[in-house]
This record gives sequence, C-alpha cells and structure tokens, in this order.
Amino acid sequence: MIHGFIPPHRFFAYLTWQEIEKMSNKENTVIIQPIGAIEQHGYHLPLVVDSAISEGVLGKALALLSDKIPAFALPTLYYGKSNEHDGFAGTITISSQTLYTLILEMAESIYKAGFRKIILMNSHGGQPQVMEIVARDLHQKFPDLDVFPFFTWRVPNITNELLTEEEQEWGIHAGDAETSLMLALLPQQVKMDLAVKEYPRNLAPNSLLSMEGKLPFAWLTKELSDSGVMGDATSATKEKGDRILASLAQGWVRVIEDVYNF
Repeated sequence: MIHGFIPPHRFFAYLTWQEIEKMSNKENTVIIQPIGAIEQHGYHLPLVVDSAISEGVLGKALALLSDKIPAFALPTLYYGKSNEHDGFAGTITISSQTLYTLILEMAESIYKAGFRKIILMNSHGGQPQVMEIVARDLHQKFPDLDVFPFFTWRVPNITNELLTEEEQEWGIHAGDAETSLMLALLPQQVKMDLAVKEYPRNLAPNSLLSMEGKLPFAWLTKELSDSGVMGDATSATKEKGDRILASLAQGWVRVIEDVYNF
C-alpha cells in the first residue's frame, strides 16, 4: 500500500481535511517528513536505499511510539541533492535550491494547517546542510514553528559497536551498515553476490582533512570509488541489520518524545 513501512494510522496523507481541521493539540502534534534520495549504491544495492532507510526506521519507531503522543509521517520525499554521485547511471538529483524550496513550501503548508512542530528526517549524507538552512529560515519566518533538521543515523544507536574501526572511519556509503540495514528492510532487493569492499582511494593518511569530519573537503564519488561503494559491503548480515533497525527505531522513539515535550 501507499503508506509503505508507516503504520496506516500514523500516515498523514490518509487523513481527511476535516479530520485535520478538527484535530486537537495540533501545536504539539509532531509532523515528520522522511527525506531520502534516489542514487547509486554500488553494484549490490538499489537506488532507493536512503529513502527506504528513512521510511523503514520511522515506520518501526512509530509502531513502537505510545498512542498518547500524536505524531504523523508525511509521504517520503524520495528525490534529493545527489550530485556527488553524478556519472553513475540512475542517480536522480535535484539542486539544493529546489530541495530547499520543496521543504520550505511543504512546511509552510503544514504551518497553515495549524501544526507547530516539524521534524526533517534525512537519511542522505549529501544534504544535512540544506536541512539546517531551511530549518533556520522557517523558524525566522514563523517564530512559533519549531523545525528539527535531524539526520537518521545520529540518534542514540548501537551501529558503531557492530562495525570495525576501519568501517567506522571510511564506510560512508553502501558499506556494512547500510547494506545490513537493507537486508533487514528490503532483503529481496539486495544482491549480496555482487557486494564489494572498496574504501576511498587517494586519501592521505593521518591528515586533518576528511570527507565528512570537522575539516571536510568537497568530493565526488567517481573520484574515490570505481564501484560506487565506500565501505565493506561484503561483511553485512541481516542479523546486524535487524539489530541496527531495532536500535535506530528505539532512538527515534526517544527523539519524537523529546520533540513532543519540547
């Protein structure tokens, strides 16, 4: 069905306009926009990985969330700013300006309906900065609107406990964690016989500069990887994926509770 991983009673688009108009406590109701991408994830994973992770983790969290907390998921925003994966067939990218405008106008519509708390639940590493900029601009425009630009993987979770030190440092795309989680969410779409281990090449050891750390540099995937993978996909397992999914979902329950009480 169209709600995907989201529990039907938590799917915003299944509500009628009258149900929304008459809803009580809208100022504390948590509206969550799952955001992903359609982009290459190596030989073994489908293009939908980031979008599936947002929706899958959120669906699991909403299934665990107390019914006393009003929270609804919007339909997933599948397209993202994925130009770092330019040159890999199938990647669909929109500009940062387009993504900014989509989120801005979505949030303005939600605000007009009477809601005052919006979570931007982004799972694509190429666009957290856009989320932060639009969140600040929205709050400036509507001071009584609270906007939370969150990255799916940053809630409390056990993922790093399951990864090698090398994977924690360099496994940033289609590696162990993402592949394991996809084995839990969409196992039929994972081609483990095509999984590879490939870490970013041509990077200086012991450098202060990093891809996504405190002192990052601009990069394109095709400069660093032939397969599109940056990590060890061969070490992924469904057992790890199930544990990662459960851990992320619990972390997101806590985050939604905190936003409700904010």
